[in-house]
Amino acid sequence: MRTPVLNLFTGTFSGVVSSVKRVKSVLWFAFCFGAAAGLPAAIVGTNPPALSLTTKRIAALPEEQRADWRAYLKRSVRQLALDKNFLRTEEKKAGITQLTIPASANSARGLALDNPADWYGQAAARNIADIIVSFQTPAGGWSKNLNLTRSPRVPGESFAPDNLSRWLSSVDYDEPLDTNWDYVGTFDNDATTTELQFLGRVIAASSTKSASYRAAFARGLGYIFAAQYPNGGWPQVWPLQGGYHDGITYNDNAVLNVLELLRDVAGGQNGFSFVPAETRAQAGASLERGLDCVLATQVIVDGRHTVWCQQYDALTLQPASARNYEMPALASSESADLMSFLMQLPDPDSNVVAAVHAAATWFERMKIMNKSYQFVRGHGRQLVDAPGHGPLWARYYEIETNRPVFGDRDRSIHDDVNEISQERRNGYAWFRDNPERSLEQYALWSRSHPQ
Repeated sequence: MRTPVLNLFTGTFSGVVSSVKRVKSVLWFAFCFGAAAGLPAAIVGTNPPALSLTTKRIAALPEEQRADWRAYLKRSVRQLALDKNFLRTEEKKAGITQLTIPASANSARGLALDNPADWYGQAAARNIADIIVSFQTPAGGWSKNLNLTRSPRVPGESFAPDNLSRWLSSVDYDEPLDTNWDYVGTFDNDATTTELQFLGRVIAASSTKSASYRAAFARGLGYIFAAQYPNGGWPQVWPLQGGYHDGITYNDNAVLNVLELLRDVAGGQNGFSFVPAETRAQAGASLERGLDCVLATQVIVDGRHTVWCQQYDALTLQPASARNYEMPALASSESADLMSFLMQLPDPDSNVVAAVHAAATWFERMKIMNKSYQFVRGHGRQLVDAPGHGPLWARYYEIETNRPVFGDRDRSIHDDVNEISQERRNGYAWFRDNPERSLEQYALWSRSHPQ
């Protein structure tokens, strides 16, 4: 039986709640989006910080939920210590006092997943697989932005490149608690899932010389199972790093990539027939719990299902912020991809069918026509009139009003993209068109899955 759907205004799952909880929810929304009078017209709020998963917060949960969450946090803390001790031991043995930092690259782009099947059995693919295995963390995951085509990791070399933001300030949500330990094991930027997809292809194409790859693949799946929250979601970084990284992360399809991998592993499809039956069953159970979380986090406004936010608080499933300019809001791009994934399920139940129809209805209502987001000489990217263009969707929509909203590095939230800094306008995809492809898919899907 699937988990009840989150009700945004009560801050709880569907059901009767006290008036006090209603008031708290309204105050939370006002804080996020600046309902107080006196703010300048173009600024509608200030982005609040996300909350870490802590023992104090777990202690406030209903008693029947605390044991699972305490065990989860204890496991994360223990694994973080093991990971750091592993590197300290290497440093001591190598007689070095400072870790070497590996080269940065877009690791996902360097790991081609669309080559002919026999290519993955060749020396070039095995060489990359060896590098992948060398950079696997003791926990079983991988960092992001690694160059995994250059050379294997050596003792005393960090598992992660320099992932620090180039725009850090004293009020930056991206500043890690430990600047020497940032994104060491993550699902961000397609990390971990891409490495596992690549290893799976190499294993499927290599009848011999695959023992180390199989062991690394098994550890990688174990990493996914260990990182999954008791409510079915996944954080962006594991072991937990704190801050917004602890949130259930749909941003950049982090959770979706995990779900797609688990679907293929559980079904023994797309080259994963080598996975043992017991592990496939475990992947299937993890997938079901993940789907439950997806359905539980579809936002309801005035009794109507809408779409999803980029990030959710791990404990409350309330919409949460991420980076300074990523506020709690309905997210069109990630929602479109989640909707497409749900439509790919071979035998969707009534809850999945209802979720898809609701999302499609929302996307139809939110279309932006006759506009284009483009570079304007001397002004950077701007939203301009463009007769005949569209549809477009804003990246973020205010949850209660469906008003497009836009964030800046100073944490301010605006209702006009042309009012934010040129650096953020040029450096972020504030408008997307991928929901159009999901709606095209929906037009066919809905014929066999009517409301």
